[in-house]
Amino acid sequence: MGSMFRSEEVVLVQLFLPTAAAYTCVSQLGELGIVEFRDLNASVSAFQRRFVVDIRRCEELEKTFTFLQEEVRRAGLTLPLPEGKLPAPPPRDLLRIQEETERLAQELRDVRGNQQALRAQLHQLQLHSAVLGQGHGHSPQLAAVHTDGLSERTLLLQPPGGPHQDLRVNFVAGAVEPHKAAALERLLWRACRGFLIASFREMERPLEDPVTGEPATWMTFLISYWGEQIGQKIRKITDCFHCHVFPFLEQEEARRGALQQLQQQSQELQEVLGETERFLSQVLGRVQRLLPPGQLQVRKMKAVYLALNQCSVSTTHKCLIAEAWCASCDLPALQQALQDSSHEAGVSAVAHRIPCRDMPPTLIRTNRFTASFQGIVDAYGVGRYQEVNPAPYTIVTFPFLFAVMFGDVGHGLLMFLFALAMVLAENQPAVKTAQNEIWRTFFGGRYLLLLMGLFSIYTGFIYNECFSRATTIFPSGWSVAAMANQSGWSDAFLAQHPVLTLDPNITGVFLGPYPFGIDPVWSLAANHLSFLNSFKMKMSIILGVTHMAFGVLLSVFNHLHFGQGHRLLLETLPELVFLLGLFGYLVFLVIYKWLRVSAAGAASAPSILIHFINMFLFSRSRTNRPLYPGQKVVQSTLVVLALAMVPVLLLGTPLYLLCCRRRRRHHGHSWRRPSGGQDEDKAGVLDSPDMSVNGWGSDEEKAGYPGDEEEAEGVASEVLMHQAIHTIEFCLGCISNTASYLRLWALSLAHAQLSEVLWAMVMRSGLLMGRDVGVAAVVLVPVFAGFAVLTVAILLVMEGLSAFLHALRLHWVEFQNKFYSGTGYKLSPFTFTIKDE
Repeated sequence: MGSMFRSEEVVLVQLFLPTAAAYTCVSQLGELGIVEFRDLNASVSAFQRRFVVDIRRCEELEKTFTFLQEEVRRAGLTLPLPEGKLPAPPPRDLLRIQEETERLAQELRDVRGNQQALRAQLHQLQLHSAVLGQGHGHSPQLAAVHTDGLSERTLLLQPPGGPHQDLRVNFVAGAVEPHKAAALERLLWRACRGFLIASFREMERPLEDPVTGEPATWMTFLISYWGEQIGQKIRKITDCFHCHVFPFLEQEEARRGALQQLQQQSQELQEVLGETERFLSQVLGRVQRLLPPGQLQVRKMKAVYLALNQCSVSTTHKCLIAEAWCASCDLPALQQALQDSSHEAGVSAVAHRIPCRDMPPTLIRTNRFTASFQGIVDAYGVGRYQEVNPAPYTIVTFPFLFAVMFGDVGHGLLMFLFALAMVLAENQPAVKTAQNEIWRTFFGGRYLLLLMGLFSIYTGFIYNECFSRATTIFPSGWSVAAMANQSGWSDAFLAQHPVLTLDPNITGVFLGPYPFGIDPVWSLAANHLSFLNSFKMKMSIILGVTHMAFGVLLSVFNHLHFGQGHRLLLETLPELVFLLGLFGYLVFLVIYKWLRVSAAGAASAPSILIHFINMFLFSRSRTNRPLYPGQKVVQSTLVVLALAMVPVLLLGTPLYLLCCRRRRRHHGHSWRRPSGGQDEDKAGVLDSPDMSVNGWGSDEEKAGYPGDEEEAEGVASEVLMHQAIHTIEFCLGCISNTASYLRLWALSLAHAQLSEVLWAMVMRSGLLMGRDVGVAAVVLVPVFAGFAVLTVAILLVMEGLSAFLHALRLHWVEFQNKFYSGTGYKLSPFTFTIKDE
């Protein structure tokens, strides 16, 4: 079978890498991405391994790269993608890359520091200029002070020759952030008890913040006071509020001269700052050219050293020994890559297969189309090595079961077109690199959505529903005219009977089945919902039993592949008999009744439900006639046969294993290993390089042969316990799982009713609002917009998500547990592909 139907053959290989060529060989293997290294130094601490110093140097370089990357983003620049395919650099280039990067980082730090210092200095000059510029309106000679014994109009400066001629008015000027101005003014007034005059004014234009670069508004203030103690309080308070305080000259002419000098210094500083920023842009340009390839190369180099740390050193210290999982089909490519990489060293690297008792990893190659379906299976659990993969069958069954619950031509068409747009645009860089998490989820499952929409269109045609409306593609199979002509419906009869009945037994009324899907005349019938309920419920049972039986049949391929022929007779066959003998017979009754009961005998048709209940009670109902002769005998036989399969399921495999054990004892093969058993086992394994996959067949058999009697009894009890759990789970699961498939009927009915309610409450109301063409056109625009939004939000998103989750559960619980264990682990090859992206 192909690799999609079960995992590829994976073997364990041992690599002998010469010390001089080990780095090159591992680097080449990382470019190919075909091997997964095993850690041969699991007991050694990460700080005691061979290449820990090189890894630290790579990590220091990554920190420097992170600093450079943040600086580039801070400048509003973008990093280009690395051009071409860059290999991992040789180890001797690491020192050169480190020196260039650190020199560039130090140069960038110096330039950035100079820029910050110049911006801070320019900001101080601009604030000082603003304070002096707005200080022209202050008149110190008119400053008044509030005192307990003086009037508000008392001058702070008395005329010359007065009693206070020795007092001198002082000034504190500066700038503060606007949100601190009110608190500063209030605290100054309370602390100084009013022995000051404080004037606050907002700057006319905002200044650029030297740190963030964003425009910020400042408040300038001028405080006039007298008294040395008041001045000390004012200076302490302004320091606590982180105010920028500047000297304030009393003379007007002196202030004008200082302002002109500050403006000249600002102009000179702006010229120096411009030159600094131009030089900074040149440095950032060099960073943009160096950073993308440097980051990629250092990441590859670090990955190579991490892989080399998983290798062990030979006793002669001349080569490194590595073990890796590799697909058998990739072995020639592996050998060729090792030869090419070690050619320059003069000694060839060697790779050969070695036996292993551990279960190999699972390798299933996927493409764009199959990746989303394989992801659904892997979310349940990664399959065991070479176990049957459910993904190929999920490609068909998952969209179909979803469509059974979501069947509507209109809704399926919208989903199909949305997925088709993503498929057509999948190669566009803007679509692939989008960072929105919801969009990435939809884009990753675009092919799944495509099939879900396509299958929904198909089931929508079967249900004959398009936005809850029936469509007449073919002529109806029912004739109302024939019924009216032969029944003699008069005007008085029609007036007295608002609901009319079409009798298919009357000639010409029923012309035959509708060519495809449900006849559109059922959308007009009063018993439309009852008819659909009966149809969808029986359809759900048929699909469910078929789906589960197919899962049981897939277990046959597992048993044959793992060489467990006894399981075919002791497990698969009893499971099929139990499932089909009970619920397969129910499906037979449904189909038989559809084919045998005609319209003439529909009124007296027997009830399948009563027959099925009587089947388990071994009884017969007098009012419910049998469907066919000998029905009671057949039903009783099937029940007895199904019940007889339960002890076979419970005891078959444990008794078979017990017989095999006794047979080995009879032939002289003891379960107890000899004294040199370990060496003999090892020699036997080395003699058979092609290990059989039988050892990974089942949990109870892969335990091997115990070493003593107590261990043998423990394994036998575990097998019996495991089989008892499996038997109970399967027998009860057949009942619960069959009932679980009724969710197909329930969600399909809910989706149809929601569509009907949305049409009746929105579109039908809009169509009835206006009879004139102009009024209807104006009214239908918002009505249709609301209908479209509600359709997408409720019926497509919410209902689609609900149907998706229920289809997921049917595959995980009802289908995959019949044959799929999901207890394996993926092959995670050592590759640079993700790092390149």
